[in-house]
Amino acid sequence: MNAGVEDVLRARIRNLEAMPSIPAVLTPLLRCLDLPPDQIEVEKIAELISYDKSIAAQCLRMANSPLFAPGRSIESIRGAVISLGSRRLRDVLWTSFLIRMSPKTDWPIKPAAFWEHSFGCAIVSQKLARKIGWRDREKAYLCGLLHDIGELVFAALLPEEFYAVVEDARTKNISLFDAEQALMGFTHEDTGRLLADYWGLPADVQKVIEFHHSPELAPPPVLLPALVHLSDLLCRMQGMGYGIEEMMEIDFLDSPAWRLLQSELPKIDALDIARFTLELDAESEEVRRLVSSVYQS
Repeated sequence: MNAGVEDVLRARIRNLEAMPSIPAVLTPLLRCLDLPPDQIEVEKIAELISYDKSIAAQCLRMANSPLFAPGRSIESIRGAVISLGSRRLRDVLWTSFLIRMSPKTDWPIKPAAFWEHSFGCAIVSQKLARKIGWRDREKAYLCGLLHDIGELVFAALLPEEFYAVVEDARTKNISLFDAEQALMGFTHEDTGRLLADYWGLPADVQKVIEFHHSPELAPPPVLLPALVHLSDLLCRMQGMGYGIEEMMEIDFLDSPAWRLLQSELPKIDALDIARFTLELDAESEEVRRLVSSVYQS
């Protein structure tokens, strides 16, 4: 992306009402959840969540999903805070907030399909992190969830160009990333970086957003961009790719992302990709059901 295009998009992101912004209540909520366990105030967190009735309802739906639920029904926000714990509740909150963040314009892809992919990538990133011994699984979840936010910029600021991109991807059975690069000369990695900066996201999360299609080009450390890159591919192989059928031939063991992870986390050598993919089937179906339930509401 050249400097002139970047300056124009950055200014429009800051000034356009159609561009979603992070709800004000999220920052104090995350601050409360980042406190040491013995200092976390359950009642205060429940009160903050309850300020937004839509978010509160979505949190309850998600907390009762098999993807998050501790095995029994959760009937109140307070119960969700207690049952899920701060780490899982943080995942639920981010997901609930982001699913409602859709630009006010029409999309050339179904918004639910976008969130299926994003939420699915979050689940796969966290699951993959656990399998290969990456300890910060909550960060892996967040990076997977946010990796494609650049598409929100396209939908809100460049709707006509976005329609052309989606049509090109569908006609040629290629990825949105390749179609964006071919038609516009920049991609959702570039626009995502601008939105991440506007939202004030952490530097390591911004790096994943900017380099999740090309982790080998990211400045070190590169484990999170590589992890999300593989998770993104796995989701698209599972049919969670915005409804676009891609012609994909992937050799995971010879990919730059795999080699980057292998150099830092040798436990990845024991990962059976075929078995891991089969294990994702149940999660994929639950992701679709949950996003449909939350989004339609």
